[in-house]
Amino acid sequence: MSSSREETRWNRLADAMTYFHDHFKHEFNAVYELADGSFAKRGMSLPMYLRLASQLARGLTTHHTIEERYIFPILAKRMTSFKDDEVHLKSHEAIHHGLDDLTALIRKWSEEPSKYSPDEMRACLDSWREVLFKHLDQEVQDLSGENMKKYWTLEELERIPI
Repeated sequence: MSSSREETRWNRLADAMTYFHDHFKHEFNAVYELADGSFAKRGMSLPMYLRLASQLARGLTTHHTIEERYIFPILAKRMTSFKDDEVHLKSHEAIHHGLDDLTALIRKWSEEPSKYSPDEMRACLDSWREVLFKHLDQEVQDLSGENMKKYWTLEELERIPI
């Protein structure tokens, strides 16, 4: 087998996560950029913008739930960074504090649109942006073929669902 094909197999998990994580970064950046009210210039109403922010929150929550229930328990058998009290789950907790705050703001502004505050929205997003982006990048790095070779055989790795 060619080394290129083999490297592709080793990097399967990292490549799949990169796809999802790049999507979340793009969504986060769009919500952040439009928070100043420029969503109106792009033909969006406040409720439409808040749905975009809500979609980000639901997507990240779903993604993390799937990871925590189905992928991390398998990885944690050999990789300490995926254990319950380690880096990735701690990052998920910090991100979800931010998501809880975001969801509360979305609810508040859905009920009282006149109270929408671009500064408050950006401050909320700023409060968890760094932990989110660092986590997304670190998780992909930890799932890289180079790192996975330390813990798994290629055959074992290919049995990990994603």
